[in-house]
Amino acid sequence: MNTLSILNRCLVLLKAGLLTLLFCTGWVQAQTQWPSKAVTLVVPFAPGGGTDIGSRIVAQKLSQLWGQSVLVDNRGGAGGNLGLEIVSRAKPDGYTLLTGNVGTQSINPTLYKKLNYNPDTSFAPIGLFAELPFVLAVTPSLPANSVKELVALAKASPDKLTYASSGNGGSPHLSAETFKIATGTQILHIPYKGGGAAMTDLMSGNVHMIFSSVLETSAQIKAGKLKALAISSKNRVSALPDVPTLEESGINGAESGSWLGLLAPAGTPQPIVDKISQSLQQVLAMPDVQQQLIGQGAVAKGGTTAEFVNLIANDRRRYAKIILDNKLVLD
Repeated sequence: MNTLSILNRCLVLLKAGLLTLLFCTGWVQAQTQWPSKAVTLVVPFAPGGGTDIGSRIVAQKLSQLWGQSVLVDNRGGAGGNLGLEIVSRAKPDGYTLLTGNVGTQSINPTLYKKLNYNPDTSFAPIGLFAELPFVLAVTPSLPANSVKELVALAKASPDKLTYASSGNGGSPHLSAETFKIATGTQILHIPYKGGGAAMTDLMSGNVHMIFSSVLETSAQIKAGKLKALAISSKNRVSALPDVPTLEESGINGAESGSWLGLLAPAGTPQPIVDKISQSLQQVLAMPDVQQQLIGQGAVAKGGTTAEFVNLIANDRRRYAKIILDNKLVLD
């Protein structure tokens, strides 16, 4: 090989190396500069529900931190599965995120026979941001002022009382089914396409009861538009301190609740996932965010990505047993 050939080969290799360097530099800059435009946060339920309310509190603060709009996009339907399907097909660049809850991430994979996405591989968990205790609330006209009176009324008229939920497969649905099993009652399920619509019909008396997050219902309870009979979590909540727990009301084995966390489409670059996780922890450390959530009946709850992954997995095992043992699987 002559000297000219050697020089030409060296020139080709040098150009290739420069192109590689430029590509890598551009990729790194793209990650460090993220976000450079608006971010969409898909909430897989209609506006007005607990998942929606909590998501908007966090979205507002993330928008301030990033200097870019974080737009809440409500995509309700099929117990949250429609919104998850949309996110599973989104470009994994950090500009489409998902608010998941115990229903979408830990219940639906067992509750539904068929999903149009793979719950194990379609999403990259980022972090938990709130715990949502549930409250058993009834329409004001219902002649029951305690859980004991509600159970007696339901047993006296099987299948006459109705309960609303934010949709088939959500944690409110499963919470009510668990309550029915624990109390030996027959109460008809009326599913809605979101917590807001369910709440409206409950207040007007078109349905009789609901299990819903304290975050979603506390304002209506304090205004006298709903009656709170019990908290379904282990402990009472500061937003409704006078409302007893189900266990205090004599009902065992019906404890339930939900949580909220951020996820991204699988394949989202790790530097972006890490940045969102760090930003989320900053938001949850803000006293006004903590007070907003507490005032609504939620609890700001952070943690690492690994801890969030474990929470999803542990709750999936827990609820899978309840679903399968009681044959609650849906088509």
